Amino acid sequence: MSNDPAPESDGAAALATALHKARHGQLSLLELFQITETLNLAGHRQAAADFYKTWVAFNDSNPLLHLAYFNYSVTQSQMGDIAGAVQSLRASVKFNPQFGAAHINLGRALEDCGLILQAIEQWRTFTEATNDITAERINHRLMCLQHIGRVMEGAGLLDDAETALWQAMELKPERTEAGQHWSSLRQRQCKWPTLKPSEHVPVDKLIDSMSPLTLGCYSDDPLFQLAKAYRYHKSLVGRPDTTGFVRKQAKHKTGTGQRLRIGYVSSDLREHAVGFALCEVLELHDKNGFEIFAYYSGDDRPQDPTQNRIKAATGCWRDITLLADADAARLIHDDDIDILIDVNGYTKNARTKIFAYRPAPVIVNFCGYPGTMGSPFHNYIIADEHTVPSGSEIYYTEKVLRIACNQPVDRKRIIAERPQRASVGLPQDAFVFASFNGMQKITESCFDRWMEILSATPGSVLWLLTGDEPVNQRLRELAQKKDVDPERLIFAPKAANPDHLARIGLADLFLDTFPYGAHSTAADAITMGLPVLTIPGKTFAARFCTSIIHAAGVPQLACTSPDDYVARAIAFAHDRKSLADVRASLQEQREASVLRDMPALARRLEDLFWQMQGESERGETPVPELTNLDIYYEVGSEILSQHVEFEDEESLKNRYLEKLASRDDYSPLIRDGRLWPAPQAR
Repeated sequence: MSNDPAPESDGAAALATALHKARHGQLSLLELFQITETLNLAGHRQAAADFYKTWVAFNDSNPLLHLAYFNYSVTQSQMGDIAGAVQSLRASVKFNPQFGAAHINLGRALEDCGLILQAIEQWRTFTEATNDITAERINHRLMCLQHIGRVMEGAGLLDDAETALWQAMELKPERTEAGQHWSSLRQRQCKWPTLKPSEHVPVDKLIDSMSPLTLGCYSDDPLFQLAKAYRYHKSLVGRPDTTGFVRKQAKHKTGTGQRLRIGYVSSDLREHAVGFALCEVLELHDKNGFEIFAYYSGDDRPQDPTQNRIKAATGCWRDITLLADADAARLIHDDDIDILIDVNGYTKNARTKIFAYRPAPVIVNFCGYPGTMGSPFHNYIIADEHTVPSGSEIYYTEKVLRIACNQPVDRKRIIAERPQRASVGLPQDAFVFASFNGMQKITESCFDRWMEILSATPGSVLWLLTGDEPVNQRLRELAQKKDVDPERLIFAPKAANPDHLARIGLADLFLDTFPYGAHSTAADAITMGLPVLTIPGKTFAARFCTSIIHAAGVPQLACTSPDDYVARAIAFAHDRKSLADVRASLQEQREASVLRDMPALARRLEDLFWQMQGESERGETPVPELTNLDIYYEVGSEILSQHVEFEDEESLKNRYLEKLASRDDYSPLIRDGRLWPAPQAR
């Protein structure tokens, strides 16, 4: 006689109906699990067991019968019915000999009964049945799943790609290739939360697999961004065999009248944000003082007008796309380059390994990547006082040198005639908020802020750059859940660059994303007279937009917090006169602004090149500081797992210091130049 309490009487009829369905093979396995879970949670284990007993008795042809028996055994074990659990597990194994979980639990049950030899035999039965699962076969399966995911992503089958990549991750969570694409895909699809750990793929493995760029869209932690770049470099580049490569020494050129040889390495010297940014700068370089070499590693673009301009602006154009890294490094070495600029960083088609051969005396990180490289061979990073303010140098392995604004622009870009609002699907008189950042930059918190803004500004709309249609629809549905009419989200289709620039100015206010803000997109908006509201963070990517609005003469568009951002967006929509004043200020300052002073930027870059050259000639080229970055990675990963979206720098540092102190107490840490300096310096 069971002491199990009876289910509530008001649910008795429903349970009776469910039992009737179970006896007639009409109760699905999912319904069975839902009912029994509810009963177990309520303490009605005997009732749950009776449900399982009935279901397995009358559904013996169900292909998932082994799962029902397995769950039945769990309930029986909880009730202390070990014999019943063993019987159910034997049935589960009988119906599906490949079901490993049942073999494992059956062996454990036999072990608990003191039947050691039978337990061993049970486990051995399963291992022998699966002895064809070799390490080689697992690796082959992993590669196939990764290829499936890659090809499906390229074909726009994003959900299917995500599924294949997840299967690869569960197979070998310590391998980061699949996880890197998986997290990026989820960001691109606005699937939140971005990271969804499982029993087989814990959150630390998901964090490990993120690329630095993906992390930049997820977290505003500059110290962990540094540690991630360092880890990523070790994984991506490692330590290539540089046998036979003689490291270049600086030639004495300062004060001799000889020209410096500057090499730009990039896959993006074409119609691309980076190509647009560098084109006029390359044209403005003083050819009497500098020889400019371009090393291109991207797709063939014979009719690309931006690339044609860059070719004309450089003294030597070399296509290294088909060259191996070592061969490309030899070519650069033989060209006697003095200063080699990495314009890719950790972006698509980057050739980071080339720099590992140190084919030039000085290597610089500039323009293409928003952050530190964390490598042992990038000596300098060119930034500005807003992207890397004084005191933030600790977040970079490179020596920080500064220009006025880190975003060059091309004043010669072609801009089409501005269209009418109706022709691009915008309501004529509505207040139009816009954000033309990529979908991967939109976070759940960011979208929630936008919905709060729309809710407080009736009749306004949000103009976004289109993603894949399922992603657009997902955002519409999320808006609906926030009680915002999904029709107030308007998606701009992709357009040729002159047409895109022309339509930008039709909006009233650009809403930046956080933590990865607008970069060249913000410069485009400002160029077209569209004010950009942004939240400065702590990382390079989260501060870039702030640099642009300062250079444009409208620093007041930098908000102090997410709440301030929401309040000011709403205020602008309600007080269009104040926004009109900002637009008028942008227009008045446009041509005289720091943002558009490309001759001054080119001269400042050249001054920095000579500074680097002088330091190199004197043997003072900075050596990247890599001490304790593995420790900072461990600590940063722990902090990131809590995922605080917005936090002041001092609070974040204190969290690191607390964890560093704990580690130092257990085993003393090496002192470094970041948060763990020598005692006398603290």
